Amino acid sequence: MSDIPGLTRRSVLATGAAAVVLAASGPQLVTPAAAQTPKRGGTLRLTFQADPLHFDPHQTLSFVTMCPLSLVYSRLVKVKAGPSVKPMTYPIEPDLAESWTRPNETTYIFKLRKGVRWHNKPPVNGRELTADDVKYTYERFLTIAGNPNKPVLEYVDKIEAVDKHTVKFTLKEPNAWFLDLLASTSTWIIARECVEKFGDLKKVESAVGTGPWMLERWEPNVKITFVRHPDYFVPGLPYADGVEWLIDKDPASRLATWLSGKTDFGPEYQHAVRWLDAPVARQRKPGLQTSEYTWFTSGATGFKLSNPPFNDLRVRRALSRASNLAELFESLAFSQGHWTPNPAVPAAFAEWAIPIDQLNPEGRKLYEFSTADAKKLLAEAGLPNGFKTTVESPPVVYGPDFDDFVQITLKNWNAAGIQAELKPKEYGAFITSTIFGKFDQMFLGLRGAWADPEAYFYRWYMPGQPLNVWGINDPKLTEMIKLQRRTFDVPKRKQVLYDIQRYLADQALFGVDGSIRILSAWDAHIKNYGPNNGFDYGGRLMAAWIDK
Repeated sequence: MSDIPGLTRRSVLATGAAAVVLAASGPQLVTPAAAQTPKRGGTLRLTFQADPLHFDPHQTLSFVTMCPLSLVYSRLVKVKAGPSVKPMTYPIEPDLAESWTRPNETTYIFKLRKGVRWHNKPPVNGRELTADDVKYTYERFLTIAGNPNKPVLEYVDKIEAVDKHTVKFTLKEPNAWFLDLLASTSTWIIARECVEKFGDLKKVESAVGTGPWMLERWEPNVKITFVRHPDYFVPGLPYADGVEWLIDKDPASRLATWLSGKTDFGPEYQHAVRWLDAPVARQRKPGLQTSEYTWFTSGATGFKLSNPPFNDLRVRRALSRASNLAELFESLAFSQGHWTPNPAVPAAFAEWAIPIDQLNPEGRKLYEFSTADAKKLLAEAGLPNGFKTTVESPPVVYGPDFDDFVQITLKNWNAAGIQAELKPKEYGAFITSTIFGKFDQMFLGLRGAWADPEAYFYRWYMPGQPLNVWGINDPKLTEMIKLQRRTFDVPKRKQVLYDIQRYLADQALFGVDGSIRILSAWDAHIKNYGPNNGFDYGGRLMAAWIDK
């Protein structure tokens, strides 16, 4: 079954480190593409779980919007993609910027590529990209009301267009993560003309970028069609003439579509195939190429410290002790026992996530499933009969495995006396309100939207952040978060991140969880493709080619 043993207390602590090391060793490729001359043409075909909420990257953090936009837009820098990049590593490389310098700790100067052309579509009509576009984009990013991605750049003091191809960023304070944050899939460079014509960027017609493909047509609940940008700034790319992005909410239907040869990639998020379905896929698809690695995605448990009994440390610890991660990940069709326990920073950040056995004793204990100990903790908190609560959660969009995750979690909580009543919440409302604190008692969702490790504690635990739904204002924690931002020495910053993760575990300020070691899969005729974590489908697809 799994290369990670069934998770007893001892094996969780031992494999917490080992699993991360294993995952960091890189993709396990089956029949990797040999060095061949790339072929131009053809259409890459894939399935996706849902339609975009809309097309404005400054108005949502949802993956259903950001993933398709990654085919359309570019940013200054990006996470390098392709088969040479090991999954769970995130090297930064130029995108629209050809180079950059850092004269001091708060100043960055970017030189833009010359001759970059917008898509030849109205209202931009293929004009050249300039520094003014960069300045306009990020000033809108920082000033538009309700941008949930604002923390990515909120520390920027000003952006200046020095000349047509030079942009200068001045930061309010040093931030060692600046380039990583600038590579986020929310920092797409947008066109002023589109905002002025459409009022915002929510309409599909407004999706005009400088990326490898142009959005040709959206048929809601059916598909999105992309065609090759003939003037893309990377010579020769993309190789494929188009991308057919099929919308299908039914995982069984997505699987059948792939197995029948109508799509080229695994049917789940990040082109994964559920482990339960992997044997039949390998049987039906000779030469299937796969890569196993830990993804960002994991459970997210929300509660408010101002609401008793969650202000009691013993209650928070009881929630984790009542959670049976081994049962959960052994049961799900998606995982079938292939998983990695997560500290506060997801284990998919192999360089930055602390191994579970390096947590302090109280933190390590959170990962030891024990209904009896959970009941004891509740009794010590003055709740010998447990307590009642409500849990908001979005059905359907995340798929049946998420729905099973919720049911198993609630069952185990209930066994310990935490009587949780499920309150289904429509996905659009959940992603725009619940995760920002508009819920009654608790929520269960997913985390995994960000490709920078800092986001998983800065956005959740820094005072004043919209996603700090717990209402945490802990001076010790705040100072550690500030310290790591101004620590440019990587080994020293890593130790600060480890200290943050130990502290969060000691205080039980997150529910213990794990991430699946997914199996990304792509057909034998797809060459030069390499999977990785994150929303940047376009970055990973543009150098792939079809050998048919």
